[in-house]
Amino acid sequence: MALRGCLCVGRGLLRPTGPRGPPARGCVAGGRPPTFGFLFDVDGVLVRGSQAVPAARQAFQSMVDSGGRLRVPVVFLTNAGNCLRSAKAQELSQALGLQVSPEQVILSHSPLRLFSQFHQKCMLVAGQGPVEENAQNLGFKHVVTIEALRKAYPLLDMVDQSRRPKELPPPTTGFPTIEGVILFGEPVRWETSLQLIIDVLLSNGNPGAELQDIPYPHLPVLACNMDLLWMAEAKMPSRFGHGTYLLCLENIYKKVTGRELKYEALIGKPSTVTYRYAEYLIKQQAEEQGWKSPIRRLYAVG
Repeated sequence: MALRGCLCVGRGLLRPTGPRGPPARGCVAGGRPPTFGFLFDVDGVLVRGSQAVPAARQAFQSMVDSGGRLRVPVVFLTNAGNCLRSAKAQELSQALGLQVSPEQVILSHSPLRLFSQFHQKCMLVAGQGPVEENAQNLGFKHVVTIEALRKAYPLLDMVDQSRRPKELPPPTTGFPTIEGVILFGEPVRWETSLQLIIDVLLSNGNPGAELQDIPYPHLPVLACNMDLLWMAEAKMPSRFGHGTYLLCLENIYKKVTGRELKYEALIGKPSTVTYRYAEYLIKQQAEEQGWKSPIRRLYAVG
């Protein structure tokens, strides 16, 4: 299926509608299995911050049958990555007034499930929220958080003087060698994450070792969500997103090493791999519903 479905059909679908007419052509309620699916951008289209766009709830009522079930396969796409899929599904269910399952939600990091070549490696994970649980749910078996790394090597985190060790700690032993870095989203303590990630890249995964030559290429880095800014409830239009954090990381790495930071993968909107994953979930929904007609088009709204 060609991704003509990444055609943006606009926010017109979210305008309030009049009385509900007959089911759309191709929908199950109209007697025919659907041959298309919808990919809805959540961020700033269905919700702004934590508040639903007023027209969104009404618009979705025209897409459900008498039993409250969606008449076409639908995926909800967000660049949020600081929660579990189940939590985001529940949030959308309440906001839109219909039942959204976790399988209908794509978070910024959801396509990492496809990156099985890294699932057995020891990966440093940065972000906020349940980062360790999210990584494990995606298939990663050996996960190290920024906080665990900081506790193992407390002398590396020096910006916040209140967190500096009062006494010289004993050398750390038995800490695993890190084999890659996953960036789920912007962290709370940017300075700590930036420092420790740079340390890991410069030391080839052994930040407790004495630095010799700087390795290049560096360890694999997988980043989710490239949004420089995002819309919240504030009157000022845009808040710093993970893309801003990545910009900081890239520039620090280049200033220190003189070389470019390279990403093994950049996922989340608007990456191709994210839309391909959405296509896969749409087809999976159609199969689970017993809809025999092939899905030929995806319509992206946002």
